[in-house]
Amino acid sequence: MDERRYRSASGEPIALRRRQHSASCRELVVRCPRLQLRSLSAVTSAVWLAAYGLFALSENSMVLSAAIFITLIGLIVYLHFVKVDQESLLVIGSLGIQVTSSYASGKESTTFIEMGQVKDVVINEAIHMQKVIYYLCILLQDPGDPQGISEVVPLFQSSKPRLDCLIEVYKSCQEILAQRRTAPQVE
Repeated sequence: MDERRYRSASGEPIALRRRQHSASCRELVVRCPRLQLRSLSAVTSAVWLAAYGLFALSENSMVLSAAIFITLIGLIVYLHFVKVDQESLLVIGSLGIQVTSSYASGKESTTFIEMGQVKDVVINEAIHMQKVIYYLCILLQDPGDPQGISEVVPLFQSSKPRLDCLIEVYKSCQEILAQRRTAPQVE
């Protein structure tokens, strides 16, 4: 197992962990920064202080109750649907590619793409807010046209690794795809 430190497109520290299970099976995990208790406490305190200020002006206890309720619901939604702790890519040359996102609440979201559908894995670039960003994506083969692409599946959407990290993941994926292309096809 190999772990290296990189930065995300926004400059936050991320870690890439590479694990080779066999010659045709690799797992690549990008870990995002953990939720900081300091920032969570600051936001909660700010909301509750504002609610207390409104309570002092209006003398209505519903303001305090609503602030507590909204803060707790917002935190649950953030942890369960927004804050991703890690994203992983499991590439198995004979089966396919599994993409998993693990959220701060413990929830996991997994997608599996059969290797027969995978045309290629590429690094693409996009211009966003006067900045060029790079992202890794899987090109899915069009069943009706062997030369065509039916869909583009972007990877690592939450962690947004920079180009140096994406190149490492890209090389690992391409090594397995190259083995698959050169292996004799059994029909």
